[in-house]
Formats: sequence, C-alpha cells, structure tokens
Amino acid sequence: MAATLETEYPFDAEGLQSSANIVKFVVLKKRQEQDAAQEHELASFEEMMLPHMDAAHNLAKWLLRNEQDAQDVVQEAYLRAFKSFGGFHGCNGRAWLLTIVRNTSYTLLKKNQAVDLTTTFDEELHASGQESVTAETILERSEDAALIREAINELPAEFREILTLRHQEGLSYKEIAEIAQIPPGTVMSRLARARAKLREYLAARIGKEI
Repeated sequence: MAATLETEYPFDAEGLQSSANIVKFVVLKKRQEQDAAQEHELASFEEMMLPHMDAAHNLAKWLLRNEQDAQDVVQEAYLRAFKSFGGFHGCNGRAWLLTIVRNTSYTLLKKNQAVDLTTTFDEELHASGQESVTAETILERSEDAALIREAINELPAEFREILTLRHQEGLSYKEIAEIAQIPPGTVMSRLARARAKLREYLAARIGKEI
C-alpha cells in the first residue's frame, strides 16, 4: 500500500518557481540591509532551506488542498524561517522548515474554520460493505493516481499530513514526531489509523464500481 501513496500531488511548477524567486528576492534584499558579519548566515539560509521548497509545497498542498493557499503559506513559512534562522542550530533543516510550514498551514486552516481539522472519518458513509472487494483489488485499483488523491483528500488534516510526511517525503517516525509535535508512539498509531481509513475509502469506492 505504501508504494501507491508515493504519487506526487500535481502542482503548478511555474507558480512554485515564482515562490522561490520571491523568497530569494526577500533574502537578497535583507542581505543588502545587513552588515558584512551576517553575510555567511544569510548565504547558509539559502543553501540549507531553498532545496526543501518542493517538500514544503507538497506538505502545504496536501494540508490546504488549494494551490494558491499552498503557495502563500510556503512564502510566509520561508519568511518566518528566515527571521528565525539565527536561532536554528540543528542539522535537520528540512524537518525544521516543515514544522514551520505545518504550523503556518494549520493557522490558515483555523482562520478559515476548516471543518476537516476535527472531523472524524464517517465509518457508516465509507464502510464498504463489500466483502467481495479483496485486498488485491484495492491495490490494483489504487494505482489510479486520481483515486488516491481523492481518497486522501477525504481524510482529516492530521491523516493527510502524516501520510504525506511518511509516504511521500519518506521521513522517519522521529522526524514526523518533531514536525507534528507529538510523541513517536502517536505517530505510529495515527499512521496506522490513516492507512486503515484510506483502505476503507478505497474499498468503498471500488466496491461501488465493480
């Protein structure tokens, strides 16, 4: 099942490039305002953080389910990261950046009063009731990227988040725990629930179509 979750969420590459250009512009503008002593720090920020823009966009897109919101969040997250970079002394820049992207995304979801923050998966609505739908059938049909995207989009935000971080970004349980600010044990249990709910949704959809 994990292999089927690696399908990338399609996005506007040109828009993402625009985000990168905006971030670089702000960094360069700030660089001109700083003295030479901070030149190395600013160069380090670009070197360490800009390579993770794809991952930042991917997480924001799955959480927000809206391209423009995702691009806005990525830009804001990079600016926040830039302002806080002086206090970053770790070695895992991607996890640190994704934590900021996650928090910025959830702030926007709460601001928009997104119902999927706390909505639980409707067991009756998505229960398949189709004993004839085998695991093999689910795996075969779930190779359909559109079906996978639709299934994940039906899940609550916390499940979309953990599936993205684990199966698309390939992060460890420890890294996910750091980003989501939850214990590693909770990461494992939440991931198990997310996979189970995803299978339920796919079984329900496939059961109706066969």
